Amino acid sequence: MSSNIIELIRENVIQGRVTKDDEGIEEGMAGQPGVTELVEEALASGADVSEVISKGLTASMEVVGQKFETGEYFIPDMLASAEAVGAAMEILKPHLQKSGIKPKGKILIATVKGDIHDIGKNIVIILLRGAGYQVKDIGNNIEAKDIVKAVREEKPDYLGLSALLTSTMVSMEDTIQALEESGLRDKVKIIIGGAPVSEEYAREIGADGYGADGFHAVSVIEALNDSE
Repeated sequence: MSSNIIELIRENVIQGRVTKDDEGIEEGMAGQPGVTELVEEALASGADVSEVISKGLTASMEVVGQKFETGEYFIPDMLASAEAVGAAMEILKPHLQKSGIKPKGKILIATVKGDIHDIGKNIVIILLRGAGYQVKDIGNNIEAKDIVKAVREEKPDYLGLSALLTSTMVSMEDTIQALEESGLRDKVKIIIGGAPVSEEYAREIGADGYGADGFHAVSVIEALNDSE
């Protein structure tokens, strides 16, 4: 029975249905259980939490990513699916702690100084949590010194830096330089992303990786995680 529920979770994430009141991408689905109801049902039936995440949430977002890349899905569709995953992870969080399932790694993420945009960052956070990472959002418009302080205190495995404006890209380099000066650069892997950013720029400023979008960012971190 649990496998059927997990499959329904997967399908409803792809449809972007958080609750039973949501219509979904396909018509006629309103009134049927959405992701939150299905996750609660899965937990009540004794489904394995790690399977709910890997086979229900992560697998579904891989499908959403493919649909986004081929142009079948657009940003609002992706956001709806990401919101469904975020809602599911909130329900699963206490059960993860009780089950003793350890996160794949700890990630801090911030939008750098001068930039208040956070839609892309928020998508990345949801996708990373769905992929099994512990993620802490430091916030928007964060100065280099405050990011350094957070890295020192939180001791993350990864640091994600986001910028949407060309004028704020320089803050990424400033942050990496500040980490160098603080002796913390070698303690954390840094991934950067945002509309004006490129893989070439990541190499230029000494970052460890570049995420073209939320799905790519997850794959980059997974690759770095596997290489350790």
